Amino acid sequence: MAITRRFLFGSAVFGAAHGALAAQAAAEWIPLFDGKTLKGWKETPFHSRGEVLVKDSTILIGKGHMTGITWTGEFPNSRYEIRFEAARLDGNDFFAGITFPVKDSFCTWINGGWGGSVVGLSSLDGDDASENDTSTARDFVKGRWYAFRLAVTEGRIRGWIDGTLVIDADVTGRRVGLRAGETELCTPLGFATYSTAAGLRKVEFRLL
Repeated sequence: MAITRRFLFGSAVFGAAHGALAAQAAAEWIPLFDGKTLKGWKETPFHSRGEVLVKDSTILIGKGHMTGITWTGEFPNSRYEIRFEAARLDGNDFFAGITFPVKDSFCTWINGGWGGSVVGLSSLDGDDASENDTSTARDFVKGRWYAFRLAVTEGRIRGWIDGTLVIDADVTGRRVGLRAGETELCTPLGFATYSTAAGLRKVEFRLL
């Protein structure tokens, strides 16, 4: 009986330790940008795109019709967070558009769209970021860096700007998709600008 108790206690301790290690591993942020090259990324083949280059630990996304980068590796479709910093350098439209997986579909978080201020998800139930219930307005100062964080879990999409929650969407039973057009070239994960030049840095993700 004593041996059995010791075995069960040891198994419980091992299980708890294994769970703690797994939780710690899941919480670690993993860089998606090495600060020097576009390793792991490719320039998104948009029509009439601008130039993309890396300088001073920053991905510089030039001004074109749409310009961006797309992740070339695998990426989870749920239960993850991604964070990054971005700045609008020139132009007056979205400078930090991120397209990301949501289960078996994709969505885009627009920041600074529709003339420079709209923040929201495109698309939900066929409605763009300027039309659905995630739409808000925010002033973005040209040249200023903003910290963005996106969390995708079962049935929910949340987004923060400089630590403030700006998107909290329950997407259970809703139609999540992309705006018609070239945005699908950003999948599974991509960043894009529209008629705007931007800087992008400190891109990381972690599993939840």
